[in-house]
Amino acid sequence: MSIVSKDIQKAVSILNNDDVVAIPTETVYGLAGNIYSEKAIRKIFEIKQRPLFNPLIVHVHSLESVEDLVSEFPEKARKLARAFWPGSLTLVLKKKPKVPDLITAGKDTVAIRMPNHPVTLHLLKTLSFPLAAPSANPFGCISPTRAAHVEGYFKDTIKMVLDGGDCKNGIESTIIGFEDDQPVLYRLGSISIEDITAVIGAIKIRNKKELAPDAPGMLARHYAPKTKTFLVKDVASFVRKYSNKKIGVIRFKDGHDDAKMIHVEVLSKSGDLKEAASKLYSTLHKLDTLHLDMIVAETFPDYGLGKSINDRLFRATK
Repeated sequence: MSIVSKDIQKAVSILNNDDVVAIPTETVYGLAGNIYSEKAIRKIFEIKQRPLFNPLIVHVHSLESVEDLVSEFPEKARKLARAFWPGSLTLVLKKKPKVPDLITAGKDTVAIRMPNHPVTLHLLKTLSFPLAAPSANPFGCISPTRAAHVEGYFKDTIKMVLDGGDCKNGIESTIIGFEDDQPVLYRLGSISIEDITAVIGAIKIRNKKELAPDAPGMLARHYAPKTKTFLVKDVASFVRKYSNKKIGVIRFKDGHDDAKMIHVEVLSKSGDLKEAASKLYSTLHKLDTLHLDMIVAETFPDYGLGKSINDRLFRATK
């Protein structure tokens, strides 16, 4: 029996009972629980096999909800919230004591965002608490952009996937924090650096931190298929070295004909980086089911969402 359902009231009941539900967002599906329920939050970490030192993102439906959770809300953070919420931006802000340390990995900051998905916004408005929701996949694996991806991972361990269709953005939120009131990018994501700097000016970039990460998504290996994956500038030259291997290829917009490439996936024939980002994880999921010897992805343009796509592919190769 499928655990995928569109029944929001069922999701509310499960969440009110200190349990977890997978929820849709515009980025990826999340594994959600009441931030004030230690039982639910520990279950998220346990199901995902996620280390406790890796903080979670709290999802809210209003700016008032943010004010309830944070002790400081810098002006540049407010500008970003006004520009991009609801949307694919996570802000790391100084927390109030009421936010459990389990959520924040003991840090004095909390990561918060307002997702831009009608189903989950409605769910959040129905609940009396915010939701912590990391991506609904085992730690380090490919993030899910369809309800079926989540069911494939967790059909025996969770009660429900709230079906909201395919995720339109397809990669995780951009994460911005503040150090000495100066904005810092902790994770590349669905909102480009160029879009962020257009609102608040220059930012520092600190996109990786293995020990005690300041935000989710900073670990080097992440978002990875089971199939060995490579990120290269010249796919054709790389593939020629492995003529005896079954190879799947990810290209941006050009599907070059090469017999050694068993399966070629083009993410955007029109060269649209947003379209390419939206298809990235679903393509990795697809290739990972084909029993290939390797997946070879070409390097994307180093601007806009191309930076975010390259970031995800690089972490998949570690």
